[in-house]
Amino acid sequence: MSSRVVNPDHMNLDQIQRAVFEVVRQPLTDDERMRPLTLDGKSTAEIAEKVIKPNDRLSSVERLEIYNRVYWFRILSSLADDFPGLRAVVGQEKFDKILLAYLTELPSESFTLRNLGSRLETWLRQHPEFTPGQERIALDMVRLEWADIDAYDAAEFPKLTQAELQALGGDPAFHLQPNLFLLDLAYPMDEFLLQVRETEEPESDIASNVVMMDNSTIATLKLAPGNHDLFVRSNQADKPFHFPTVLQPGQTLCLEGKPSLTPSTLPGPAATPSCSIRCSTE
Repeated sequence: MSSRVVNPDHMNLDQIQRAVFEVVRQPLTDDERMRPLTLDGKSTAEIAEKVIKPNDRLSSVERLEIYNRVYWFRILSSLADDFPGLRAVVGQEKFDKILLAYLTELPSESFTLRNLGSRLETWLRQHPEFTPGQERIALDMVRLEWADIDAYDAAEFPKLTQAELQALGGDPAFHLQPNLFLLDLAYPMDEFLLQVRETEEPESDIASNVVMMDNSTIATLKLAPGNHDLFVRSNQADKPFHFPTVLQPGQTLCLEGKPSLTPSTLPGPAATPSCSIRCSTE
């Protein structure tokens, strides 16, 4: 038997895929071309020549550059489509810088484009330099737009029937549906976002009107699959917002006495959402 010599430069399929993706996910240059070096200093040309064969029309670098450009065009376009309200608030130039910086620092870790913006609120809180003078307005809009996305395909529990309601005991536990989100917002961004969607213009006169909106407003969102533009707003003095607020996970509401929970603050975007109230006899 003859011994088999293994080429030390040989790459298996997993290594090839990782090498290609390392280059593909690198941000483009200002003129939307592939970078000569990766962010950690590796030569993209050397990587391309190791894993991509040239043909009679394109070099290895040119072939890999096609995927690099398409990847970034696609994720930037998808994220922009998800946050038209943020674009209207900060303007196109700032918006483009936000998306590029966000995706460079926090590359996609999901198989679906749907999750691209899942960390945008947290990232904006850590980088107020991208929204100087507009921090709260921008955060309010991002929270609203992500809640809209989240609610669209969130679960919905079966509604209680009349017979089930009649069979409830004297102190049932109430639970909120997973597809309703309660947001404490400083501005009535629900109205603003609907205006943005109606105009379909990234930059219009309505963007300058947001600073004149009443900043004492709290938004209660009813966002249901198939009807995810339904926003219901309640002012701080109104009671409707307080009722679903006390029905957070692990809390119960006594029908014959006072609520078992009286929160001093309203929940943020991480609070478990709902769309209608479901009772159980836990």
